[in-house]
Amino acid sequence: MESSKDYNGPIILFDGICNLCNSSVDRVIRWDRKKVFRFASLQSEFAKNLLNNTSVNPRDLDSIVYFHQGKVKQKSNAVMAIVLKLGFPYSLLYVFKLVPRFLRNYVYDIVARNRYQWFGEKETCRIPTEEEKSLFMG
Repeated sequence: MESSKDYNGPIILFDGICNLCNSSVDRVIRWDRKKVFRFASLQSEFAKNLLNNTSVNPRDLDSIVYFHQGKVKQKSNAVMAIVLKLGFPYSLLYVFKLVPRFLRNYVYDIVARNRYQWFGEKETCRIPTEEEKSLFMG
């Protein structure tokens, strides 16, 4: 696992016990052909340290966080940044950026609020496999 000093590409922070979040991370890992993304759970010390000088509260587990070059994006803006960085064909989803952010985040918030009930949760945070360890920070 890397530290933030060793990597300056995009980092995705996610709720490590959320089944929906973990399956989304699995998809990004599979679709990220160039392996540009790194990951960390919001519950980790790494995330707390990374977000220390931002306006993001790392205890806010209702939002995915996209961190790149000192800039932070949350909720639907984070998702839009991720799909754009994944490239074609996933970048086609960027068309949803045309939907006003308050509407995108409204839908995002409904899913986030109900994610444990709809998709379940794990007892502990995700543990990366041997093949994935180089993609996780901390």
